[in-house]
Order: sequence, then C-alpha cells, then structure tokens
Amino acid sequence: METHHYEQLIEIFNGCFAEDYNTRLVKGDDEPIYLPADSEAPYHRVVFAHGYYASALHEIAHWCIAGDERRKLVDFGYWYCPDGRDEATQHQFEDVEVKPQALEWMFCVAAGFAFNVSCDNLSGDFEPDRIVFQRRVHQQVMHWLSAGVPSRPARFIAALQQYYHSAPFTAESFPWPEDLC
Repeated sequence: METHHYEQLIEIFNGCFAEDYNTRLVKGDDEPIYLPADSEAPYHRVVFAHGYYASALHEIAHWCIAGDERRKLVDFGYWYCPDGRDEATQHQFEDVEVKPQALEWMFCVAAGFAFNVSCDNLSGDFEPDRIVFQRRVHQQVMHWLSAGVPSRPARFIAALQQYYHSAPFTAESFPWPEDLC
C-alpha cells in the first residue's frame, strides 16, 4: 500500500508556512513553478508537477533555499536551462542544484521516501557523472548535519519526521552513492 501522497505534503507544508510566510504548496498540471502573490492569488505558491510527491519535495527545497528577495520573483528569478545541456552548462546546473537536492534528500529521509539524485540531462550531448554529483550533494547534507540545517527546512524536516514517525537523522541515514543501487 502506498503511504506517500502529495496531499500529505500539502497539509504539512501549509501547516508549517501558510501563516508565517503566506505561502502554500499547490498541485500543478504541468511544469513546476514558484509564483509570488499576485492578482490571481493573495498568497505565494510553490507549484509542483502533476501531483508527484518527489516533485513537491524538490520544489519545496528550492523555496527553502530562496531568500526574501528571491521569493518576490517568479521562479525565484533563477536561471534555468532545460534538458539538453552541453558540458559547461550541465556543470552550472549542478552547481545550483547541490543545495536544493541536499535538502530534498533530507526531506525524503524524514518522510521515509526514496531519494534519487537528478542530473536532469537525459537528452544532452554530455553524460553527467551521477556519482560525482551525488557525492557533492552528500557533502552538503553532511555539512548541514554538523553545522545545523537552516530554519525553514529544519521546520519542514521536523514536521515530516513527526507526521511519518521517522527517526532523527544520523550520518548513516545518508549512505554514499555506491550504497544506493
């Protein structure tokens, strides 16, 4: 029986952030996007793709990374180059994805949901090294475990751990890439 439903994440996220940050998690029908409050909605929206649980966790991670000024901009004003990147562009993509994917991994562990690092370049002319990228993501997770997780993601992690009755994190909660086959 499937235990992870996007409705759970909407409930957890909105319980954590709707009041303090005027932000809600919203199921989208197409590509994910962040939309600040506007004439269509008086609240900010973290829109995830097609009701996919993993998409919601990834978009929440991006929201948790974005600072106050970025959260006033559509899609946080971030640069994005879609699938089909060359080697240099892929490295730029991975550089900006390390922290969000580290948070996504932490969210997955807190929810008892499988994490898969994403190089997101299936049709590019460059084959990314998934293990190298995941090691970078792992290094960021280990940094936050020792230095402390920033407040917004820490709040969400605590809510996930409470909802899913998961254990507190240890370094062993985040195995090296070779162990994830």
